[in-house]
Amino acid sequence: MKTKPILCPQRLRHVPRQFSWIDQRLVRDRHIKGRSPQALALYLFLCTVADAQGASYYSDTRTAEMLDFESGDLRAARRELLDAGLVAFRSPFYQVLSLDPEKADVRESVQERVGEERSLGEILRSMMEAP
Repeated sequence: MKTKPILCPQRLRHVPRQFSWIDQRLVRDRHIKGRSPQALALYLFLCTVADAQGASYYSDTRTAEMLDFESGDLRAARRELLDAGLVAFRSPFYQVLSLDPEKADVRESVQERVGEERSLGEILRSMMEAP
């Protein structure tokens, strides 16, 4: 393994007191491949604000404001992350899901459950947006 130089030792990262992490398998296992910049920004945001179980509850309005998204951008990014099995969502709650390969088969049941718990308004809006 190559030794990497420390380019700026005075700004060396340390694990912060609060909980937050990005799993390296996101890149190593190519979960980011093919994801839109908006979906990746939402994923980063959710990882940053989530608790140890991956749960967070920012409203759509606040999340879109923090990410400088239009409401349609947020819905599309969320759908992309749901379809990829990276998050679960039931308004206003998100859960960043484990990237463990043995848990990948759970993805479909989580998506089905999430789909059943969407409001009628969300279902109609998604139908209107479909090509």
